[in-house]
Amino acid sequence: MNIKGKIKVINATNVVSDKFSKREFVLTENSSQYPQDLLIQLTQDKCSLIDGFNVGQEIEVQINLRGREWINPQGEAKYFNTIEAWKINGATNQAAAPRKMGNIEANFQEEAIRNMQEDDDDLPF
Repeated sequence: MNIKGKIKVINATNVVSDKFSKREFVLTENSSQYPQDLLIQLTQDKCSLIDGFNVGQEIEVQINLRGREWINPQGEAKYFNTIEAWKINGATNQAAAPRKMGNIEANFQEEAIRNMQEDDDDLPF
């Protein structure tokens, strides 16, 4: 499953124990009339996936939905959901950067244009 949106908040990594760390960020998802601020969690070696991205940047996040049950001291069942990210990419709807030509290709193209401009004859033969 994937979600596209704009980064609203990026939190620091929280080391919960020697064996578990997590990092949270908020993504504003705008696909409907009412934007949704979604708290998304990264865990363990995935905590660094958000490095290199900035608040305000459009991203696409691959997620898994997680749910769990917790029994409180009074014996009542409570349920919790988590959105867990496993891959993050820059938004794909941005225009592609123009391709830059190498020196040889650029020189060849310039020479071909000059030759065409010098030719008075419209016929190729």
